[in-house]
Amino acid sequence: MLPENYMQRVINLAQLGAGNVSPNPMVGAVIVHQGRIIGEGYHQKYGEAHAEVNAINSVLQQYPDAQILLQQSTIYVSLEPCSHYGKTPPCALLIIKYKIPKVVIGCTDPNPSVSGQGIVLLKNAGIEVIVGVLAQACMALNKRFFTSITQQRPYVILKWAQTADGFFAPANGQQHWITSAPAKTLVHKWRAEEDCILVGTHTAKIDNPQLNVRLLAGRNPKRAFIDRDLSLPKDFFLLDNSQETFVFNSQKTTIQGNTKYIAIEEFDYLLPQYILYQLYLNDVQSLIIEGGAKTLQTFIDTGLWDEARVFTSAKNLSAGIKAPHIKGNTVSVDTVGNDELKIIIPLKN
Repeated sequence: MLPENYMQRVINLAQLGAGNVSPNPMVGAVIVHQGRIIGEGYHQKYGEAHAEVNAINSVLQQYPDAQILLQQSTIYVSLEPCSHYGKTPPCALLIIKYKIPKVVIGCTDPNPSVSGQGIVLLKNAGIEVIVGVLAQACMALNKRFFTSITQQRPYVILKWAQTADGFFAPANGQQHWITSAPAKTLVHKWRAEEDCILVGTHTAKIDNPQLNVRLLAGRNPKRAFIDRDLSLPKDFFLLDNSQETFVFNSQKTTIQGNTKYIAIEEFDYLLPQYILYQLYLNDVQSLIIEGGAKTLQTFIDTGLWDEARVFTSAKNLSAGIKAPHIKGNTVSVDTVGNDELKIIIPLKN
């Protein structure tokens, strides 16, 4: 098999950690001995063993002569092995300990605690290191992690549904479902994969959303909403303390159970920047903004978004609140139930 084939397997393994490893990156590892995979692993949960550890342990558990095999093998890993002590010991030192002679890395780690130091450790130990196999795919795998490290903000996903004639909601302010059941289920899957969900004041009051995962199995994300004057009724779901929840307001900064009130000094053009930085400080690596139209448009206008997922229904409203206006590159168009799903990314400068 080609190195790219092994690295693709590594990426597939890493993706199994989606939704469970943040704020760490998703990482996979494969150990190959004479053209045969003898060990695999991936980072399964934040605070627990990294991919390289799990891959090496899988070899140790399967083969009586594991240490000899490891000394004749190549380990493929999607991200540069860590070189620092964090929740777990450095993976680079573990590779050196078991004398694995060759390491193939998808991409380097931008984290200042690593940033090439893992590669230096390996090379200084006499290990052959190859970097850049399926590099773009490996970077795309951890676009949330890279955005957090390099831009000090979460990776921002905009999500909304609109009618065929371009409306977001009825003018009367009542709750109105636009998409079909399969689209709703897909949204809950997305929620389970990301760190936090944000809505604006109007959406919070009209929909009384739970912002959790109910339509399939998965962990609940953190929740966030904008409530400048703290006017949301106390008996609404967002204030039920069932999930960690951030309330961006102008009144107070305090913690009440699982609810964190964060005061923002100015509710102006810089509001998105303030919100994203506060979420970054709270280890939120990815954010889905689910509404309303004004909140979505504010993030669009300030250029603080990385991806938009737009459902378009066959329904028409004829009048109402117009859907957000966005310009970007459409990277995919799919059918979900009776709806069209378009994925859009920002235009490159």
